[in-house]
Amino acid sequence: MKVLVLGATGYIGSAVASQLTREGHDVVPLVKNKAAHPETAVRVGDMTDPASLRAAVTDEVDAVVNLATPTGDEAVDTAALEALLAPLRGTGRAFIYTSGVWVLGATGDTALTEDADTDPIAIVGYRPRIERRVLAAAEDDVRAVVIRPGIVYGRDGGIPGLMTGWAREHGTGRYVGPVTTRWPMVHVDDLAELYALALTKSESGDLLHGVAWESVPAAAIAAAADIAAGGTGRAEPWPRKEAAETLGEPFAEALALDQVVSGRRAVEELGWRPSRPYVLTELAGGNRG
Repeated sequence: MKVLVLGATGYIGSAVASQLTREGHDVVPLVKNKAAHPETAVRVGDMTDPASLRAAVTDEVDAVVNLATPTGDEAVDTAALEALLAPLRGTGRAFIYTSGVWVLGATGDTALTEDADTDPIAIVGYRPRIERRVLAAAEDDVRAVVIRPGIVYGRDGGIPGLMTGWAREHGTGRYVGPVTTRWPMVHVDDLAELYALALTKSESGDLLHGVAWESVPAAAIAAAADIAAGGTGRAEPWPRKEAAETLGEPFAEALALDQVVSGRRAVEELGWRPSRPYVLTELAGGNRG
């Protein structure tokens, strides 16, 4: 397929673009500045310019994968979504939208599936409404799919990569919220394989959790991050008020969010087989693959 990828230069997007290319797809990144990519076939567009987005989805584009970072403005993101979907309506072409498990809110001890109600925290407050718009496009003959990744790790990136930096800066691992806080997680390369599977095998209207590990203690990740930073595996709580002063309250709230989330649907329906090292093994063992 010829696949237009928004966010192709980002942490997750670059892994997805590489995976799609390995599988034989023709990846066309959407970029703001063509001059910055002189040797790559790209389309030019901006999330704040709906006309440019619509123009980028030409007839030869078989699918659109949106991994772009949301602007934080619901009206802007909704207009961008509608611009991307408009050329796809009535064509049966695929559109994959990236959301995230934070839309579920605090889960309790039962692993939530895709059928659970949403209860978004502030940082993703309007995201469920965007999800619903995407999935509703299935009624207009768009093969619309929403993927909700867990906390992404691997290749020194994601939030665990940030935590390694905090440990290096402060001399100990740090975690926000109670010691009991748990995160659903996925390696960036396993997640990239899920996008590739969704592109070719998913049904219109699918909602999928990109989660390989249902719950990982955030305090344990902080300790492993300390080892990755050259420490001995120490971790201490970072009071949420202090964390909010540095990171902003919405992100501090997200880091303190306790979740248990199931990714079984993608395994059972698409044959997804996450295989990369466990996050604690990767961080503490120095595995950067």
